[in-house]
Amino acid sequence: MTRTMRAVVLDEPGPVTRLHVRDLPVPEPVTGWVRIKVEAFGLNRSELHTRLGFAGAAVTYPRVLGIEATGVIDADPSGTFTAGQQVMTMMGGMGRSYDGGYAQYTCVPAGQVIPFNSDLPWDVLGAVPEMLQTAYGSLTVGLDAQPGQSVLVRGGTSSVGMAAAVLAKGRGMTVLSTTRNPAKIGALTRLGVDHALIDDGDVAAQVRQILPEGVDGAIELVGTPTLPDSLRATRVHGTVCFTGMLSNQWTVEHFYPIGYLPQGVRLTAYSGEAENLPTDVLQGFLDDVAAGRALVPIDRVFRIDQIREAHTLMESGAARGKLVVLPWSPA
Repeated sequence: MTRTMRAVVLDEPGPVTRLHVRDLPVPEPVTGWVRIKVEAFGLNRSELHTRLGFAGAAVTYPRVLGIEATGVIDADPSGTFTAGQQVMTMMGGMGRSYDGGYAQYTCVPAGQVIPFNSDLPWDVLGAVPEMLQTAYGSLTVGLDAQPGQSVLVRGGTSSVGMAAAVLAKGRGMTVLSTTRNPAKIGALTRLGVDHALIDDGDVAAQVRQILPEGVDGAIELVGTPTLPDSLRATRVHGTVCFTGMLSNQWTVEHFYPIGYLPQGVRLTAYSGEAENLPTDVLQGFLDDVAAGRALVPIDRVFRIDQIREAHTLMESGAARGKLVVLPWSPA
């Protein structure tokens, strides 16, 4: 008898009502793949972009969304992993070219599985993979951030922005983070952010009141509308890493580098995969969370049948941290 599972299916792009929780057959792993019993999955703007139709031909429908998942190994034909082993996975085409993590089970290539060991609750663990990978990669690959430097996090109350602040403070950096909503200032200060700034469109002026020469680096999570201002907030020979697109705007029209880039300021980008999150970095972060040396910024935890409510909150931009779903919670 074929086993079934609950999964969130998107039949075609559109509003939140296009998301449906259905019973589907439990997938079978092919050679080189593993099956994960998903204990928790986080929500990401990437899935919102897919739902709204911004992914284009990269996605075929119907599709189970979800670019990440956290859980335990349920089946591994290769024997690389043992049944019940705690793992995380992300990216690699999940939720786009093949079914992703919005389900009770998902199958992924074994090469994008990261093992870990933790007694933290599943809702906390489920918030970590893509958030940590993106924040860590932006700081290290994107900015090559060093202890004692300063960093501006543009879009600071997003889950990645909050994680980047936590990691940067752990590196002994001075952190400036932005929010458009004054009610979210407290969420930033609780993270240990040194300077929480209200994004009025001219953050560069605020930054230079604090650091006259500008910040050493900036992580741009809002997108192209705020990128010029983030560049102006950065010192000569400093770096801006373009990582996120909370604004849903990706491109710069009529880009003329000499006119667009401040003299001597460097612009780079980051978009990572599971391989960009080393196992020891993941384990070390989880150990720090367990010991109270770091925290995982979570806004709300949902049941799988609340997926429309969760997506609505994500789309509104009102969340203060990561949104997490537990697929095995009772309806």
